This record gives sequence, structure tokens and C-alpha cells, in this order.
Amino acid sequence: MRTTTKVIYKPDSQSTDEFIVIVGDADALTKWRDGDKTIPLVDVVDSFDVFHTGQGAQGLLDRAPKSVLDSVFGTTNEDDIVKKILSEGRVQSGSEPGKYQSKNDSRAGERQVSKGGHSGGR
Repeated sequence: MRTTTKVIYKPDSQSTDEFIVIVGDADALTKWRDGDKTIPLVDVVDSFDVFHTGQGAQGLLDRAPKSVLDSVFGTTNEDDIVKKILSEGRVQSGSEPGKYQSKNDSRAGERQVSKGGHSGGR
């Protein structure tokens, strides 16, 4: 297991919606949050994926749809959204057994059809 750092942003304290950015370098995040904006975001975050859960900390983590990002953040620009989450969210570190991924990516192989035009048969 590795230690994973993430920044969690709740747009409303009463909401179960949470937007999460996975941090690649916790030290760089600390320096960036302390005002060193010369550190490129690419050195701070693991990726520019913004994850969303509508069920609080125990919910399933999916990539946030652009329509939801636009509704909550007023933009779909990942740089602007990531900056806001990193600036205003709470930092959480812990041991994570695996990587985060979207539900759709993990299902990519379920519906594939063989090149022969059918999948199985008699």
C-alpha cells in the first residue's frame, strides 16, 4: 500500500457532493498552498482528473461530468477547477490499496466483440 494524498472540496457544507483531486507530491502541494505559485500544477497533482462523489466520504469515486463541473464551478476548465479545489479544499492523506479510476474505464472490456463478428455461440 502507498500513501495517497487528496484534496477534497465541498461546495456546500450541507451537501454530500465532494470533488476530489489526487495529489502527486504532497510537499509540492504544501509549498503551492503556502503561496509558491511558481510550482507548476503538473508537479503538484497526480492528474488533472476531478473526481466526484455524491455520497460523501464512503461514496463511489467517478470522474465528474463536465455538466456537473460547469454547474458547481461555473467552468469546465480543468486548470481553474483544480486550482480552486487545491486552494479551498481540505487535504487528506491515508493508505490506499489501489488507484482511482472511472467506472467506465474499469468496464471497458465487458462489451467487446471479437473480430469474427460475434462473441461465442454454438
